Amino acid sequence: MTDAAPKLVCRNVWKVFGARAEDSLARIGPDAGKLLAAGLIPAVRDVNLAVRAGEIFVIMGLSGSGKSTLVRCLSRLVEPTSGEILFNGRNLLAATEAEMIAIRRHKMGMVFQHFALLPHLTVLENVAFPLEVQGVPRATRDARAREMVALVGLAGREASFPRQLSGGQQQRVGIARSLAVEPELWFLDEPFSALDPLIRRELQDEFIRLQSRLQKTIVFITHDFDEAIRLADRIAIMKDGRIEQIGTPEELVLHPATDYVREFTRAVPKAKAVRVASLMSASPPPEGAPAIPARATVAEAGGALASGAGALAVTDATGRPVGTLHREDVIRLLLAGTA
Repeated sequence: MTDAAPKLVCRNVWKVFGARAEDSLARIGPDAGKLLAAGLIPAVRDVNLAVRAGEIFVIMGLSGSGKSTLVRCLSRLVEPTSGEILFNGRNLLAATEAEMIAIRRHKMGMVFQHFALLPHLTVLENVAFPLEVQGVPRATRDARAREMVALVGLAGREASFPRQLSGGQQQRVGIARSLAVEPELWFLDEPFSALDPLIRRELQDEFIRLQSRLQKTIVFITHDFDEAIRLADRIAIMKDGRIEQIGTPEELVLHPATDYVREFTRAVPKAKAVRVASLMSASPPPEGAPAIPARATVAEAGGALASGAGALAVTDATGRPVGTLHREDVIRLLLAGTA
């Protein structure tokens, strides 16, 4: 993740469903109770957030919390009732429909829970399809599609049809297809939730690998806190259309801002939320110390420490040592409950 200016900013965004929702919101005002009493459904309520360039920003909440409606508002697949959504500083709500179609085709990638592959097209043709829609010449789009198929680990399956693939492989095709247009902003709405746990874990690992190479700006929707902890740079927890708190996994678990967030994270072991980077020292690691990525959790470091290592070499995304994780610091975290 970088410290660059936000790629996506959401200001005071509301999505109210019902007849004459925009007029009613202007007349009644931002009062969810009064809107409900008027027969309207405020699905997204006064949301403010900023997604930094290069980060994985996870939006999570229980079913009905508004997270999927929000992500569709961010891309204007669903029209917000009021507010501002800025992409690279431009208010998307002021864009024409033709301009939004061009932005989605060229600057945004989207992956949803249902794979939505075209059954009559091969893997290569499915991945190349968005480029065909853009009018990219066949040789160019096929070369790009082959590159993306290889990137997601499906080289050799270019001529297969979706029915010949497992669920996990089909979702990889969906991911490759969304990356083919080289999006600046990547939306993923519960992309792994329909998969078996082992396949889901495998694709999470694949997703982390891809992000370490591509450094996309990602908005990822999930209801699974374990998944959020594994993937997120920051997490926004939603309830009843509102954002309760935005923070790193550590901040949410160690310093919940509301009773709801406290209850939501209560059962999460701190070792699963705290990243190695937060606990490491800047001292160089001992010669021959086992390595652990800086973004790994303390729980993931437990196996190496339990096998007898007194310290681990902490590495960045390129494998370069950046510090040391000491066994004593891990023990202190587990016993004291704070980092």
